[in-house]
Amino acid sequence: MINDKKVVVVMPAYNASKTLEKTYNEIPFDLVDEVVIVDDCSNDDTSEKAKALGISHVIRHEKNTGYGGNQKTCYNYALELGADIVIMVHPDYQYTPKLIPSMCYLIANDVYQVVLGSRILGTGALKGGMPLHKYIANRILTLTQNILTGAKLSEYHTGYRAFSKEAIQAVNFNDNSDNFVFDNQMLSQVIFKGYEIGEVSCPTKYFEDASSINLKNSFIYGLGVLKVSLQHKLQKWGMLDLPMYK
Repeated sequence: MINDKKVVVVMPAYNASKTLEKTYNEIPFDLVDEVVIVDDCSNDDTSEKAKALGISHVIRHEKNTGYGGNQKTCYNYALELGADIVIMVHPDYQYTPKLIPSMCYLIANDVYQVVLGSRILGTGALKGGMPLHKYIANRILTLTQNILTGAKLSEYHTGYRAFSKEAIQAVNFNDNSDNFVFDNQMLSQVIFKGYEIGEVSCPTKYFEDASSINLKNSFIYGLGVLKVSLQHKLQKWGMLDLPMYK
């Protein structure tokens, strides 16, 4: 708990058995009140590993819902637990949970309502092994998104995010995609609602057991990101009336 605000970590998991323990062990439990892991119908023993680690809230989807569908379960369940601050940490150990205090304090002290762990601030991305083509695509997409949304973020594609309860409840995230573009839709929604987004520099690790999307899905994701940003702009101009921005 920070400033009497309950902190809940949510972990959207898929085949994360090999990396879950390393991630979980770095969570600062002097600040974090609850941990929720949602196993999206993994092919490995992710759920069993989570229970063995003593994670009290282990949810397993009996059917794979996709990355976005997993996050919907994460955020809805965290709100049911009475979370004031919700922070998403991927259990694949690409992002260190050691940044949780820095990110959460910004929200607990009302500096920002949304905080991202950015791989692009500093030199963490390439040093951590991000493939050059992914880095270049990240930079091009982020520049385009900043132009269309009017924000000034260093990146939109990090999976390390913290939200205040107010920010989560203000957006219609349940109407978003069940796929990877969910992340960008949610950022578009919070920007559209007028929330400023803070960022902290985050080192990252790319290795064999870390999750990644293949080239085909990366291309589909990139097109989806551009579509979301264009929709954001058209919605702002009053040329669209999309439920996701209600």
